[in-house]
Parts: sequence; C-alpha cells; structure tokens
Amino acid sequence: MRTAHRVETVRAAEAALMARLPEGALMQRAAAGLAAACCSLLGKGRVYGARVALLVGSGDNGGDALYAGTRLARRGAGVTAVLLGDRAHEGGLAALRAAGGRVVDSAHDDPFEPLAAADLVLDGITGIGGRGGLRPDAVPVARAARGSDAVVVAVDLPSGVDADTGEVAGEALRADVTVTFGTYKPGLLVDPARSYAGALRLVDIGLGGELPGVADLEALQHQDVARLLPVPAAESDKYRRGVLGVVAGSARYPGAAVLAVEGALRGGAGAVRYVGPAADAVIAAHPETLVHPGPPDRAGRVQAWVVGPGLGDEPGVTEVLASDVPVLVDADGLRGLDPALVRARSAPTVLTPHAGEAAALLGATREEVEAGRLAAVRELAARFGATVLLKGSTTLVCGPGTEAGRAAGGAVRVNPTGTGWLATAGSGDVLSGLAGSLLAAGLRPVDAASCAAYLHGLAARRASGGGPVTAGDVAGALGGAWRDVTSGL
Repeated sequence: MRTAHRVETVRAAEAALMARLPEGALMQRAAAGLAAACCSLLGKGRVYGARVALLVGSGDNGGDALYAGTRLARRGAGVTAVLLGDRAHEGGLAALRAAGGRVVDSAHDDPFEPLAAADLVLDGITGIGGRGGLRPDAVPVARAARGSDAVVVAVDLPSGVDADTGEVAGEALRADVTVTFGTYKPGLLVDPARSYAGALRLVDIGLGGELPGVADLEALQHQDVARLLPVPAAESDKYRRGVLGVVAGSARYPGAAVLAVEGALRGGAGAVRYVGPAADAVIAAHPETLVHPGPPDRAGRVQAWVVGPGLGDEPGVTEVLASDVPVLVDADGLRGLDPALVRARSAPTVLTPHAGEAAALLGATREEVEAGRLAAVRELAARFGATVLLKGSTTLVCGPGTEAGRAAGGAVRVNPTGTGWLATAGSGDVLSGLAGSLLAAGLRPVDAASCAAYLHGLAARRASGGGPVTAGDVAGALGGAWRDVTSGL
C-alpha cells in the first residue's frame, strides 16, 4: 500500500530523525537517492559528459538539488546551478563548486543558456511548504525548462503544486519524474497536481519509524484488495454471498438499471433484486435477476441497496434510506439529497458523486471541486455522515466523520487504477452495482467503495487496451480484473 503524509507530519518526523543524526546527514541521504535516480534516467554509461541544470530555490529542496548535482559532477557530468531564490544552501553551493560545477545567478546572468543544452533538469525551486504557484521571476525559467528537450526531475514534488491538497493555484513546473523522500505527499497522488508529477520514485531516508501508523492518504495495491475481497466458502448460499437490492432505471434510462445489475452480478452478488420500471430490459439482459414491482420494502430480503442510477423522477430514494441495511446512493438519487436524512440513518450510507454532483451537494462550482478534490470529499463525508466516493480523474474515498476520515478507521483512499477512456456513459452505473455487491457481502463501506473503484479501473484498462471502451465492456472485464487481483493469493 502506498501511503502519503501531510507536510506537518513529514516535518515532525524529519525533526525527530535529525535529532539523532549528524548534522546534514538527512539531506545527504536524500541527495544520494536523488542522484542515483538521475543516473538511472540518464542511462548506463551516459552520466559522464551529460549536461545537467539545477533550478535552485531558497529552501531545502534547493540544497538537495545542489548535493545531488555535486555527486553527478564527481561522475563527470557538466552541472550548472541556476539560482532562483534570494539565497541558496551555502554548503551545497560550496560542494558543487568544489566538484567543478558552475553557478549562474538568474538575477545577473542568463539563466536560459544552461537549459537549452541540458539533458536533465532538476527542479529544486520550491519545497513541500510552497503555496500558490511559482513566483513570477521563476515562471520564465520554469517554462524554458519544460520547453527544452531535457528530462525534468522534480525534487520531492513539482514546484508550484500544493503538497497537502494537490491543488495548483498558479503556474507550476510539470515534471517527467518526481523523486520524493521518506513518504509520498498527498499532492503527488491527487489531481490536478498528480498530472504534474510524472512517474513517482520514493527514496527511503529512514523516516519510517517516525511516521504515525495512520497516514493521511493511502492507495491500495493488488495485494491489499485481494485480502479484502470476499471468497465464498463451500457452504455458501446466495444469502451468505450477499443479496443486493437495486432501485434504478426509468422509461427514459432503462440501460442504467441493466448496467447497475450487471455490475452487481459480476461483482459477486449472490443474487440481485431489482425494483423499478425497467424490469423487462433487466430480465432480457440478466434472466437470473429477481424483479419486483415495488415498493422496495416489499421486494424481499436484501443485505444492501443501490439507488439512483438512471432513476430520473421515479420514487425510491426516501424508501430505501428508511431501511436498516447499507445503502449506496448514486446519480439521480443524489439530487437534492438531505444531509439530515442521511445522518439519521442507523446503517451506513455510501454516496458516489462525480464532480458536478458533488458541486451541487456542496453549493460550489464543478471547477472548485475539481481544483480541490481532497477538500471536497472530506467536506461531503463530514456533512452527510457518510462514506463518499468522489469519482473523476482521481477517485477518492473518504469515510464519515472527521476531516481526514479517521472516524472510519483510516485515511482517505485514492484509487490508482483507471484510464481516461473510462469517462463514458454508463460506467458509473456499473461501479454502483459493483460497490453495492461488496456492501451486501459485508465489506466495510470504505473497503467496498475503494475495492470497487480499484476493480472498476482495472477492468477498464483490460477492456480498453489503449482504445475506446463501453460501460458494457468494463462490466464484462470485471471477472478478469478480479482474477488478476487474487491470482497471487
């Protein structure tokens, strides 16, 4: 599992470790890992004679860049440091000069010449405490670096992005690779900042023992999901597997009901009970479905409900929320949803909005939600007392309660799977059914939502193969994605 920690947590851990180490040892560890990553990016035998430009700001990231540049210069690289702050790390500057490196002060010299010829650029302009984008005087240099043919490597995180939130409030330098130290930072895993980070490499500098047991953000991997997924025993029946109720579809959108039911069936539900006006379409596509004319409370025994996909103005949301089993609310079910009604429930609730739906629930704009995804998912979870799966380029899952979701027993989860081709009609309906089936199987809401997002994204990659994909294709690939995840058990 990948874990990420906020700036204040990282700084506290670094301070505790530095108190036990010789002065400067922690920076040297970071510089050694950074230099090793640069060597691998330049390629075997290509460090000698390579041209490396360091963009050096006033903070510790500038010092990391200078000491890494020193190591590269000792291996025969031509290294030039471009100073962009009002000061630079004195020890790092002295070490670089002693190793034969060159120093250019952007206030007095031409900062663009080293970039035009560079094979690799190290971005050490700002550190994890940076806020609000690059300073105006650094913007032309950053643009020149990005416009060059060099590989751009961010030191700890790209300059101009917010380490804690993933927000990009101004201009930032887009990296090809980010080498981060000790632990991931939330902004490296959450869009829009994630798209600036490129490939991620984590350098172990010994912080592990100083970091808290619960991270601020975490990303599940195959083995984590495999441990959470239900496995039927020999004595299992459909009720032990989990029966999911689905209230979805309308005369205008019968396909939403079909896709939600398919997501549930392919997600391992023992049975699916469907309530709604699209029964004929559902039975035609999935004859194993148990249909009922309604209302939901007369449909029969279920362990969880999904309500909302394609529902239009059909009734059902209030009735389902009155039940005493877990409920997932999606799409049309979210429209005008009353937080008090959700908070009053005795059983868990999962909400699965996309950015537009989240904006409507928060009284914000879609742009505000997309720019501050972590803040949005935390606020929704706290306001509704529900687990929230915020769909989008970065899908986030937050448990109910406190700002960081700790009332649900863990960090906010970020989904690492998926593809841009997943932005297609009906894919969210499949996700709802899949997550609902895992709720019915007894998974905690946070686990059901995050495992569903993981499998859904993995299935989309399998079905897409790099090209367009339909929601039905995604549903059809869920079994293969499940097998991929559990094959290592």
